[in-house]
Amino acid sequence: MDTLSQFKDELEAEYQTTRKFFEVYPEGKNDYAPHEKSMKMMPLATHISEIFGWPDTMLKTSDLDFAKGDYQPKQLSTKEDLLQALEENYHAAQKALDNAEEENLNDSWALKNNGQELAKWSKYGSIRHSLNQITHHRAQLGVYYRLNDIPLPGSYGPSADYQGF
Repeated sequence: MDTLSQFKDELEAEYQTTRKFFEVYPEGKNDYAPHEKSMKMMPLATHISEIFGWPDTMLKTSDLDFAKGDYQPKQLSTKEDLLQALEENYHAAQKALDNAEEENLNDSWALKNNGQELAKWSKYGSIRHSLNQITHHRAQLGVYYRLNDIPLPGSYGPSADYQGF
């Protein structure tokens, strides 16, 4: 099985869908959140864009330890910044997948905090998890859009807002 090729195809499809969502990102709504415990809209969208770069990180490292400070969330403020971050992270992931070998997917990758293991997967499992996270968080963003009367682009077919789209 050519798992790397399948990951590339899936990442491409998620990129195309996410790009449509970011192209209609509403200026002036960066601080919108549907609930006090919810992430604000721009940090949520920024997080989605960053997830696209995770396969690159996962294929080049064995873990990410939050306490070491190697990861600092980006602070984006405009739709253009968001689209640029998406582009950069997507292309980095595609390049990493191009340069990887199938056997690299068997290696372990972990999330840690000050050395304590929070989660551990094979690199295959970690990349699979990241692709699931894109879908999950984009769905959250879709709820934010819906609550603000922003027409939703289709994800896996037409949305109610774009029946012919």
